Amino acid sequence: MNLDEIRYRMQNGKLYCCEDERLVEEQLKHLDMVYDYNNLRPSQQKEKQKLLKEMFFEIGEDCYIETPFYANWGGKNVHIGNHFYSNYNLMLVDDGEIIIGDNVMIAPNVILCSATHPISPNLREKGTQYNLPVKIGNRVWIGANSVVLPGVTIGDNSVIGAGSVVNRDIPSNLVAFGNPCKVHREITEEDEIYYNKNYKIDIE
Repeated sequence: MNLDEIRYRMQNGKLYCCEDERLVEEQLKHLDMVYDYNNLRPSQQKEKQKLLKEMFFEIGEDCYIETPFYANWGGKNVHIGNHFYSNYNLMLVDDGEIIIGDNVMIAPNVILCSATHPISPNLREKGTQYNLPVKIGNRVWIGANSVVLPGVTIGDNSVIGAGSVVNRDIPSNLVAFGNPCKVHREITEEDEIYYNKNYKIDIE
């Protein structure tokens, strides 16, 4: 199987061998950039911004990723909009596409995972996997220690509570949490009046 066919299979939910030597060689080049990013000093903001532009397939303006940070393919298959912030220990399993909208916030220790393996032990023994895209809408907030599994879409404005395992789509404008992640309520006009139970919003 030639590399172009493997790359096609990687982005289209098809089985392929992730241990192919040509893939591994290419992947290591991207992992070197992750290593470089993680080893820049906090004061080296210009260098960090430059490297982010090189690492990711697409990344917008005013984006920042705290270190340490990890990505299987160094962000090669990741699209990020504007005004993105991720706290420490973001892990992107980006063998497949990960698409993130504008104004997204991600808390510490979050995993966005596009890659998975077949149930068949015979296939796993051969080093096979397949990838399904992860899509995060605009103005989403994902809480600490959450995992978003392959093929999941999270709609605009939704909040994923800490410690969630998101194994199914979450529509827009909802608060969802748990393992498995379930919808608990809608985001309403009251959320524009109170920021925490009876605490009123007191800034513009």
